[in-house]
Amino acid sequence: MIKEAKVVTIQLKEDERVDQLMQYGLEIIQSPSVFSFSLDAVLLGDFAKVPKHNRANIVDLCSGNGAVALMLSQQTDSPVTGIEIQSRLVDMAQRSIELNKLENQVSVIKADVKDINQHIPKDSVDVLTCNPPYFKISDKSHKNPNEHLAIARHELHLNLQELMQASSGLLKMKGKAYFVHRPDRFLEIMDEMRKVNLTPKRVRFVYPKENKEANMLLIEGIKHGKETGFKVLPPLYVYQEDGTYFPEVKRMIHGDESHDA
Repeated sequence: MIKEAKVVTIQLKEDERVDQLMQYGLEIIQSPSVFSFSLDAVLLGDFAKVPKHNRANIVDLCSGNGAVALMLSQQTDSPVTGIEIQSRLVDMAQRSIELNKLENQVSVIKADVKDINQHIPKDSVDVLTCNPPYFKISDKSHKNPNEHLAIARHELHLNLQELMQASSGLLKMKGKAYFVHRPDRFLEIMDEMRKVNLTPKRVRFVYPKENKEANMLLIEGIKHGKETGFKVLPPLYVYQEDGTYFPEVKRMIHGDESHDA
């Protein structure tokens, strides 16, 4: 699944840059004013388990600029479909797919997750990933003034209940879903998953440093899975005291442990 050296010319917009994800040998178009993937996407791409064969149907919801979908493509021969509501991000994702010569494996669809079955049939997906908007909307909410970032981070178009309903509807029996989210919504996430027969199976809490509170969580669910066997995995610490990455996170980003952060 290691790609040959690529020589592809892609037109970048004024505010865009190309970043490298060294573990996978990927180049991904980013924009600070529109969207840039961050560590949560890298963690999700590593946490999700996808079959290596080419017979699975893999979907990445809230795909943004396609970073997670592209990461998953390097772990499988199966097709990967990204779903994203924002036209500008769909365009960025499509150009990143072309930049990495992955048009035959990875695709992106402009769609609202709530309308997903207009594009992907129910009960047809083997593995699903999602890095959703984290923050609820209320009268006291402080939304990002940038519309692109606000949609990516706040539940303007998709709330947690809607996400879980759509995810469960897409998955086959025993299909697996992987989410990255915020620890302060852990109990709510568990409740919403179980309401739609997504049985939580594994969870891992992510900490910025040792002796700090967790600021991310990774959770796996299985559609109509058994209630037994739920596992809380060892904690994942991101930064050491000197500000460099812990070896496990360094591996996720660089592909081995020999690089400096």
